[in-house]
Amino acid sequence: MMSCIRRVWAGAGAPDRPIRIREHPRAWEIPRLPRRFRGNQRPEIVLRTTPSKHLRPVVWAVEAAGPGGAWDRLDGGDGTESSKAGPCSYAVGEYRTVEQEGERSQDRRVDVAVAAAVTVVLGVGNRVLYKLALVPLKHYPFFLAQLATFGYVIVYFSVLYLRYRAGIVTDEMLSMPKAPFLAVGLLEALGAATGMAAGAILSGASIPVLSQTFLVWQILLSIIFLGRRYKVNQLLGCCFVAIGVIITVASGSSAGHSLKEAGIFWSLLMIVSFLFQAADTVLKEVIFLDARQQLKGSSVDLFVVNSFGSAFQAIFICLLLPFLSKLWGIPFGQLPNYLKDGAACFLNVGTLSNGCDGAPLLPLLFVVVNMGFNISLLHLLKISSAVVSSLASTFSVPISVYVFTLPLPYLGVAASLPTGFVSGTIILVIGLLIYAWTPSVYPTSASPSPPNV
Repeated sequence: MMSCIRRVWAGAGAPDRPIRIREHPRAWEIPRLPRRFRGNQRPEIVLRTTPSKHLRPVVWAVEAAGPGGAWDRLDGGDGTESSKAGPCSYAVGEYRTVEQEGERSQDRRVDVAVAAAVTVVLGVGNRVLYKLALVPLKHYPFFLAQLATFGYVIVYFSVLYLRYRAGIVTDEMLSMPKAPFLAVGLLEALGAATGMAAGAILSGASIPVLSQTFLVWQILLSIIFLGRRYKVNQLLGCCFVAIGVIITVASGSSAGHSLKEAGIFWSLLMIVSFLFQAADTVLKEVIFLDARQQLKGSSVDLFVVNSFGSAFQAIFICLLLPFLSKLWGIPFGQLPNYLKDGAACFLNVGTLSNGCDGAPLLPLLFVVVNMGFNISLLHLLKISSAVVSSLASTFSVPISVYVFTLPLPYLGVAASLPTGFVSGTIILVIGLLIYAWTPSVYPTSASPSPPNV
């Protein structure tokens, strides 16, 4: 156990000689700690030892403090000088064995893998049920979009209220600054508006090709705003995934010809739409990271982010309704009657219910699964990153293509597989494996042995 030194200093006032952590009857030398942190980030530095004859391998977690930041006292205290650290300082937290550190890392990987699998399943269900929901509402797709947008606000805030009453959501979470949530709502509304505008002109085969720019935007924005650095295998894996999706979905279609016919403007507008969507996901990741500092290590509840983000999105959608209704070919003056007729078809009542077979069951199933998909996607983003959540969502595309070849109810004749489905799927899976592959994080055989004193 550590007996003498509980704190390690680095910075302008730190000595240049090696820092010594003592443990009877040995003293192990550790080189001076680097001073690499910036802004409000508090990276963790891990000090490792190798196993000796009488001692298990130990890992000390060392956390960097920002300028003038105060430390939570390790062994109690009243905020005196002994429990605070000055600029450019480091403090040694609790120690963990190498085995414990490996178990924590393994548990986290399992959590991410399970969350990614759930996201993929719900992503497939979301795509399939959207197609099925449009069978009864084939004349009212704009009504379905608004039902989802405004229905989510009611559901999310209802769940948020219940979680607040249960003590899961705290007053500190609700008092977080609302400006980031307003930006989330604006980005989601702009992404929907530009996507609808471009989607009305572009063909269905060309949109999946352009959608691969979403992953590119996420990587670039993560590098710029999160300071994230990706390994070569991760970038290569993302490229393979994008190529695999393009081959899977667009093979045998006239995607290239459709892009040429539509013109460069609409293609660029669709790419801008995916930029807004990628910025939205990266901003949510920033919100989760900032919340850990604002809430002193705690994480903000998912429904706080979903509820306020959806509320601001609904406000901006209302402001954009004249523009959006025109994109769907609905004069703004006729929008109330259109929504009324769409509600009658959704409820499958009245004289307009002819041709609305499957309602309201199929649209409700889509709304429920879509909501679950959004929650699982946000949960995956919270415990991993925006790029990982994007890869999980992308993996659902070829599975959905295959599901549409099955004899599904209400859809009539099943679709045929694209000519490059198998080869594209193989490339996509290889890309995911390349992205996920990482060398061992905690090698012990190459660690230098502590010197004898």
